[in-house]
Amino acid sequence: MEIYDELVARGLIAQVTDEPQIRELINKGGAKFYIGFDPTADSLHVGHFMALCLMKRLQQAGNRPVALVGGGTGYIGDPSGRTDLRRMMTPEEIQHNCDCFKKQMSRFIEFGEDKAQLVNNADWLLDLNYVDVLREVGVHFSVNNMLRAEAYKQRMARGLSFLEFNYMIMQAYDFYHLHQAYGVNMQFGGNDQWSNMLAGTELIRKKTGDDAYAMTITLLLNSEGKKMGKTGKGAVWLDPNKTSPFEFYQYWRNIDDADVMKCLRMLTFIPLDEIDEMGKWDDSRINEKKEILAHELTTLVHGEEEANKAQKVSRNLFTGAGSDSDMPKVEISNDQLEDDQIGVVDLLTVSEIAKSKSEARRLINQNGISIDGSKVTDQNMQITKAMLEKGFVLKKGKKVFKKFVLA
Repeated sequence: MEIYDELVARGLIAQVTDEPQIRELINKGGAKFYIGFDPTADSLHVGHFMALCLMKRLQQAGNRPVALVGGGTGYIGDPSGRTDLRRMMTPEEIQHNCDCFKKQMSRFIEFGEDKAQLVNNADWLLDLNYVDVLREVGVHFSVNNMLRAEAYKQRMARGLSFLEFNYMIMQAYDFYHLHQAYGVNMQFGGNDQWSNMLAGTELIRKKTGDDAYAMTITLLLNSEGKKMGKTGKGAVWLDPNKTSPFEFYQYWRNIDDADVMKCLRMLTFIPLDEIDEMGKWDDSRINEKKEILAHELTTLVHGEEEANKAQKVSRNLFTGAGSDSDMPKVEISNDQLEDDQIGVVDLLTVSEIAKSKSEARRLINQNGISIDGSKVTDQNMQITKAMLEKGFVLKKGKKVFKKFVLA
């Protein structure tokens, strides 16, 4: 099976501009493509996971990836999928976040001469002259067409700033610059970027007469139509200091049954014929499928050793055997204790297992919290210093496991 057909079979392709040309380009290894990553945080997250996996698949098929970090567009902020204005970051924050990305990307794609390239659009966007941009680029954009873009429609109700309105022009200019400077002939991105990507292909055609192509990746949604990669604490990060390998493993180990086969196809590199065979397994083997999914993805992001550790700890927690030494730890300091103890409600909030005291009480009332395997039923329960010195495992529902210790 050629790479384009595999992408289709895995359910990865949402929209394409010119299917016959794109099929031929990537099947023959003729695509020099880019995907952009705006540095809105100091780590990539599960939302970027599909794009990174796509870059890896296409590079393995002989195509050339260009990873673009948005050191320039990060000054503006992508309005796609937003109902409010993004927080304005300082130049220092933007640069720090860009520096964090390459290390994580290197787990997926191979950088080097004649391999993948990493570029930063700050290198060309920050030096542009405003009047020149208006004359050379702005003249090619129709405001009427721009306002019809989904990314802008979602912001119109609360007010679209002129700052954000420029984002499409900047992204289109990126594609044009990469085409001129690096020979990039294709852009890939999330399905919510379609309007911005079409703007880039049109700008290239109008400025150079060349053909350029765009393909969007299917958004990673669960069976309820909501974006995957979110927990009660926020995003599932690829940085082990923000989301530990164990927590990352647990996220995938505990996804809904209805999402398992889709995630195996879209996110793992398991051959499709093996995945098709797994689809025939009896329903009683659903946990086996989830373990395979969680182990494969944790290996991709954190390496096989960490994946094996996470799997071992996860199994031990369900069987009550083995060590919890590799479980994420929460340290409670003496300063957080009063008379050598802390209430369980306060413990849940300071550790961010619950967002508020009312949520903590609700979790307890619904039997959603256990300590060392015993349900917590009393909202007034006190956690003593002695308990913290010994250490204990707190569990929220089926998904969140934490080892609490005294700092």
